[in-house]
Amino acid sequence: MKKIVVAFDSFKGSLSSVTAAEAFVSGYREVCPDIESCIVAISDGGEGMAEAVVYTLGGDMVTAKVHDPLHREITACYGVIDNGATAVISMASASGLTLIGCCERNPLITSTFGTGELLLDAKQRGCREIVVGLGGSATNDGGVGMLRALGYRFLDDKGCELTETIDLLERVESIVAPNHNPLEGVELRVAVDVTSPLCGEHGATMVYGRQKGASDDVMVRLDNALMNYASVVARQCGTDLSSLPGAGAAGGLGFAFAALLGVMPQSGIELMLSIANFDNIACDASLIVTGEGCIDRQTVMGKAPAGVLRHAMKLGVRCIAVGGGIEWCDELRSSNFDAIYAITPADMSLEEAMRPDVAKANMRAVAKKIAMQ
Repeated sequence: MKKIVVAFDSFKGSLSSVTAAEAFVSGYREVCPDIESCIVAISDGGEGMAEAVVYTLGGDMVTAKVHDPLHREITACYGVIDNGATAVISMASASGLTLIGCCERNPLITSTFGTGELLLDAKQRGCREIVVGLGGSATNDGGVGMLRALGYRFLDDKGCELTETIDLLERVESIVAPNHNPLEGVELRVAVDVTSPLCGEHGATMVYGRQKGASDDVMVRLDNALMNYASVVARQCGTDLSSLPGAGAAGGLGFAFAALLGVMPQSGIELMLSIANFDNIACDASLIVTGEGCIDRQTVMGKAPAGVLRHAMKLGVRCIAVGGGIEWCDELRSSNFDAIYAITPADMSLEEAMRPDVAKANMRAVAKKIAMQ
């Protein structure tokens, strides 16, 4: 009996990774009813990572009262697996862009404080390992909000404590660590989906600041502020990690983990596939199907489908990509995918294609086409 493994990232704004995969399997079975199928929900570290891990490995989604990027109290979710030993947290559940309205976006004030609260909740719950996915953030605070939630204090040149994001980043002169490590005994692992440094042309602010509400002037101000913050950290810690790949993830949250908590960022998709035991699941497959909402240059430059492709090639299994749409480029044409498919018909509007019921029907139709080949 042939076996297919379906490992989709989410089709953002339309289908979750699980819903997309289930629609694909449903369509494929209409042509090949006896096929063995296995769904591996994946994420490259951004939104949906916790849900993907819980779906694939089993576990529970739990809730915690935390503060959103504008410090309003909300209920956030994260995953708990391994009989309660491991927590899987998507920082976006507490500090994500989807939690605030378009008119509220302001990276001068948004904070990752709620992400720190999730870490503390997981520790209090008894988790001995915490995996944190960095992506989808509304923040550009270099992780200072998270650190404040963990007990770090940021002081100006007069020894007064700073609390507001831009004020802190611009005026900080010294950092005081908590007397007791609030995460003592917990192993932290950090998953990122970008390799951006903290500052500069390719850093957190200049690449992602605009989507978080920053104007050109604000981006320059924020980038300079992060440089000041990084210089203070380097002076106190003796090592400058602002250029570390992944330091710019989630508005510089990757930097805070690396420089002050000693946790180096890892490739989100590689960490996800390792946790999910992907190679063991897929080693006897005849076909691996992966994809995301839009297949484009970024897909082959480190996004989740590229990671699945690498593992498929290592296993010697055919791998195809399926996306809501395709933006063809030289990188895609020269990629090692055996084939690439778009589920959206050329004459269908994006608005219609994004409707979940339409997207599922389109996915089933493409799956049937693939099964017949």
